[in-house]
Amino acid sequence: MSGINSTRPRHLGAVLALLAFAQMIIAIDYNIVFVSLPEIGEDLGFGAQDLQWVVSAYAVAFGGFLLLGGRATDLFGRKRMFVLGLFLYAASSLAGGFAEDPWLLIAARAVQGLGGAFLAPATLSLVTSLFAEGAERNRALSVWGGAGGSGMVLGSILGGLLTDAFGWPSVFYVNVLLAGAAMVVAVWLLPDDTPQAGGGFDLPGAVTGTLASTLFVFALVQGPDAGWGSGQVLTSLAVSVVTFAVFLVIERRSAAPMVPLRLFGNRNLSTGAGITFLFMATFGALAYFLTQYWQIVQGYSAWTTGFAFVLPSGSVLVGTIVGGKWATRFGVRNTLFIGLTMGVVGTVVLALTLGQDVSYGAIAPSLFLLSLGQGIVFTTMFAAATTGVQPADQGIGSGIATTGQQIGGAVGLAVLIAIANSAGGGDTQDTGQLMDGVTTATWAIAVGIALTFLVVLNFKKPAADDGTDAVGTGPAGGAAEPVQATRTT
Repeated sequence: MSGINSTRPRHLGAVLALLAFAQMIIAIDYNIVFVSLPEIGEDLGFGAQDLQWVVSAYAVAFGGFLLLGGRATDLFGRKRMFVLGLFLYAASSLAGGFAEDPWLLIAARAVQGLGGAFLAPATLSLVTSLFAEGAERNRALSVWGGAGGSGMVLGSILGGLLTDAFGWPSVFYVNVLLAGAAMVVAVWLLPDDTPQAGGGFDLPGAVTGTLASTLFVFALVQGPDAGWGSGQVLTSLAVSVVTFAVFLVIERRSAAPMVPLRLFGNRNLSTGAGITFLFMATFGALAYFLTQYWQIVQGYSAWTTGFAFVLPSGSVLVGTIVGGKWATRFGVRNTLFIGLTMGVVGTVVLALTLGQDVSYGAIAPSLFLLSLGQGIVFTTMFAAATTGVQPADQGIGSGIATTGQQIGGAVGLAVLIAIANSAGGGDTQDTGQLMDGVTTATWAIAVGIALTFLVVLNFKKPAADDGTDAVGTGPAGGAAEPVQATRTT
């Protein structure tokens, strides 16, 4: 049955609040460290080329281990992996706060990324397995996605506040409290689950798949700094491609593969993963260029920049709520088209409005519109990607969709930085040249969002003219299966 688990906890509202809180922790951890980087570099003696690894170690581990985390969720249980992910977050955050050497902090950040690789698919698969496809799941994804949007702005604000008041270690200690509290509640609140996937653990597939993903993300992260023609980047890409080919052979022959290739026959999952890729390559990369614009061109402080993100992040939050309601009313595909249209129009207006002497109020309307569209797309792309995936595969299905999101962010940012540097001459200290680069990158983002329309067309066509579509109505796009709503404590 692709709807929900036959047994559900009595307090579903409290469970959803916990899952949303976990999503907020992931979002906070992604943003909170950025403002602290200068102080971290000075205090621990990071070299100019090494400081980026405080961010990159997290991204490489997160993106590289997502498929493993997703399959582990199916094999060993969603609750177990949810608690494990939170434990890794709390323990690594404590180690990061106590770190006195650069390598210790980088190692702690890598373990944080590993925690995210287990926590993210476990959280998403719990949402999709406990809430029925259609209106119920769309509402749940709205709350879950809204928590992510709130975490992004909260991370930016907390990063500035905590660093100024208590020093950089405090941005790690706050995660100890948040993740630790969530872990305790999860043990008590989440229903005890049994592994969904049968068969043994695909160790060769896990090793080759994780190695291929990790090397690929590593190359994407290193490319802009080391140079795309450098030996380490080219070697990483080459080994990643060869290892991925071996992984495919193993998965095709395995009786219990880590990533069942049959999943890619689900058109909604493969299309949804493509949209998550393009979403992060476009919408997700815009925050980087807005930060450069506000801090370097406009001269905002880190604290002021954090508050500048309140409007777009708040608009994303509203969009996630609206997206869930519209997906139920108009269908997922139609709602994606609406959200993407808002994103294209808002980004084009932003590109036309940007300038060195432009006030925040002048770009606020475009920020509101594109961020509202961003929130709408965020909710509906995950609703679509996980539709029709069987319970035994919800973890790896969530891992595939989230992997597309993580790799899309790395690819998109690398490409857009190259475009911006080419347009602006690569001088980030010359405000005029930087402005040219940011504007050109914003136009490129608008084009990328427009291209996403073509991917959305691959979703199944509406099954009726009643405002619903094939996405969200059942495992094969037909009538939804009856949902067994037996509730247990």
